[in-house]
Amino acid sequence: MVKLSERMLHLADMVRQGAVLADVGTDHGYIPIYLVESGRICRAFAMDIKEGPLGRAKEHIRAFGLDDYITVRRSDGVAALSPGEADTILIAGMGGDVMRHILEDGEAVVASSRELILQPQSKIREVRKYLFKKGYEVAGEDMVYEEGKYYPMMRVLTCGGEAVRKRYAAYGEEKKQMFFCYGEFLIQEKHSVMRQFLKEQAGVYEGLLSRLDKMRQSDAAKCRRSEVLSKLHCVQRALGLME
Repeated sequence: MVKLSERMLHLADMVRQGAVLADVGTDHGYIPIYLVESGRICRAFAMDIKEGPLGRAKEHIRAFGLDDYITVRRSDGVAALSPGEADTILIAGMGGDVMRHILEDGEAVVASSRELILQPQSKIREVRKYLFKKGYEVAGEDMVYEEGKYYPMMRVLTCGGEAVRKRYAAYGEEKKQMFFCYGEFLIQEKHSVMRQFLKEQAGVYEGLLSRLDKMRQSDAAKCRRSEVLSKLHCVQRALGLME
């Protein structure tokens, strides 16, 4: 059995039993190999834009004797995938801007799938806002701390529609923005790794405020202080909901 890192294992565990998976940015191909080997899925597409990772994925898939179950394709995002070919699309290990680009450019393919497993490395708030705008429903979240980094991840249903917008509208703007920043499920389920992350963030913002208070209060410093204070308030509110 192929061995996954904790981050990759948590991503794999989000994939639904019996799914047909498209792993975008597959790198070594370990997640589709693990999922086929474990019997969770019977078929997958391992896709990457670079020949190097694709070559490694092909070698590993062949070594595990899974050529009949995992199709390797060179692809910019989901460009090499036809609508309906995969019902689950996994995109992980890349920045939020790149992820949104993949989702936007491949919207027809993405919308034809049943669910997305997403793990953006940056700009997570913007990714969540994009999902909300499209009416995609975040149905579950997880977070892993590995080798000094935090990795939030989410399972997203593509069929949420107007019901998602109505639910968020009921929260009010401040709470909605907090969920965009830190994750509705991670906060409501009092996720221990998210709590650790929020406490660290609070310490960072408090330190910034302390240093700003010692500076000459120029207009730029006042503006920066207001921004940091707003972020600290958001963190403190999220921590309050997790008590």
